[in-house]
Amino acid sequence: MLWACILLPQLALDSVLRGRDDPQAPLVLLSGPAQRRVLQAVNPAARALGLRAGQSLSTAQALASSFTCVEHDPAAVEQLQQLLAAWAYQFSSQVSLHYPRTVLLEVESSLGLFGPWPLFEARLRKELGELGLRHRIVLASNPVAARMLANAHDGLALNDPQATRAALAQMPVDRIGLPVEAATALSRMGLRDLGQVLRLPRDTLARRFAASVQVHLDRLLGLRPMALACYRPPDRFEARLELNFDVESHQALLFPLRRLIADLAAFLASRDGGVQRFTLHLEHARGVATPVVVGLLAAEREAGMLFELARGRLEQLTLPAPVRSVRLVADDLPAFVPQPGELFNARPQQQQGWEQLRERLRARLGDESVRAVQ
Repeated sequence: MLWACILLPQLALDSVLRGRDDPQAPLVLLSGPAQRRVLQAVNPAARALGLRAGQSLSTAQALASSFTCVEHDPAAVEQLQQLLAAWAYQFSSQVSLHYPRTVLLEVESSLGLFGPWPLFEARLRKELGELGLRHRIVLASNPVAARMLANAHDGLALNDPQATRAALAQMPVDRIGLPVEAATALSRMGLRDLGQVLRLPRDTLARRFAASVQVHLDRLLGLRPMALACYRPPDRFEARLELNFDVESHQALLFPLRRLIADLAAFLASRDGGVQRFTLHLEHARGVATPVVVGLLAAEREAGMLFELARGRLEQLTLPAPVRSVRLVADDLPAFVPQPGELFNARPQQQQGWEQLRERLRARLGDESVRAVQ
């Protein structure tokens, strides 16, 4: 089997930046108790100001003043990781979130459909870029090896166990997932990489280290399988975006709307399904949220089409109060049946199917304004 590891080293930061219309502005994530606020992550613009992860907020404010602080939200990170698993499910039936900030997927059985691997990898990178996520991708003969090799590599593709073992042998002992105390002890013994460790007799390692160390090494080399819990997509989609400021115009809502629709489209692709009804909840500082219901006569899943329909519904609405956040909920997810097309279509870019035109008119003019002729 071949496993791809998608490592997302800045997932917490990307979960915030992808929802902002100014991702290039200096921004930091904060964590820690109120008495000692600490910078957990910084974007490149903040790093250029001299800010670094691990600094206290007071130190950062002494160095610079023109940066935005956002509270680290573990729930938002988990929600994004679940979305990524749903997205990966369209490429493989074996997807795992066993490691944090990581998506593992078995790809050997998918190469006949999406391969060869360079084309498959290029598609993964393209779609991850569209989702606004920085990433590293490694291919190896077992999932544990793929994950640990991603600590030091990006783009590495190893198609057999021998090549995987050779690459692992060059990995530093502190980057192969061993407990800190075990990696420190090996370094003090003068062992710098995994190759040197593997040249030791097994019984020597067994006497010096806990059994879990040998189990991890066996899994790393593919000698002992590791049971992975596989992801299964839910029957409901829900996503929420906090806005940078109070929004009072429809135009300013289009960026978060486009991001939420793109996430919904990725989720639908994983299920090979469509959506026939979804609701936007425009949440205000006070009072109940304003719902915007988008209903379709037939299931759709194309992001551009769904965005135009939601935009049409949104533009008919008078906002009762400034909007603080937007939540999208979709639980009417029937099977998607593509519309049949003609084999010879001379100018498809200048044509639009009746179903799409009908839905656009309903979104712009209202449900009761478009009727069939009988």
